[in-house]
Amino acid sequence: MIGNYCLFLRPSHPKKRHMLNSGRGPQMTDKQWDNIVALHNTAPFKLVREAAPYFRVTDGEPRSIINISSTSGVHGNAGQANYGLAKSGINGLTKVIAKEWGPKFGVRANSIAFGHILTRLTAAKEDGAFVTTPDGEKIALGIPGGQGAQAANANLDIPLRRPGTATEAASSILAVASP
Repeated sequence: MIGNYCLFLRPSHPKKRHMLNSGRGPQMTDKQWDNIVALHNTAPFKLVREAAPYFRVTDGEPRSIINISSTSGVHGNAGQANYGLAKSGINGLTKVIAKEWGPKFGVRANSIAFGHILTRLTAAKEDGAFVTTPDGEKIALGIPGGQGAQAANANLDIPLRRPGTATEAASSILAVASP
């Protein structure tokens, strides 16, 4: 047992190695893992839980819950084990809400999985954007120049060959919110 990992080596085949319960990327700290899961899973869960008394009613009024996911939660993204898991989890939470609250209370629950949207999170890390955590730690935002969304070929898998804008993302949320 190594941390949360079970590593099996087969003595009869020394080159055969198997890992079970591979959860964290090797260059990710527990704090990085926990922060992303808390932000993208725990916080939405707590918001939905607090909203429950206002949504779990049978007055016929339209209600919807829209969670924001990512294509990283649908397809995965190298180097983002925590983010991919968290965004996949928000899709799961959304499905549970739809099944539990849809039939009885008429609540529509949807998640929107965005891909590359132009934000300070997808801008060049060299731009210097950061957030400050509640405990005062400054966390740099962005992607190092030339990597990921900053790479020259980053938009080849996008039909429009360009990232989306925040306005386009917001418009899709408004469309889903419409009754």
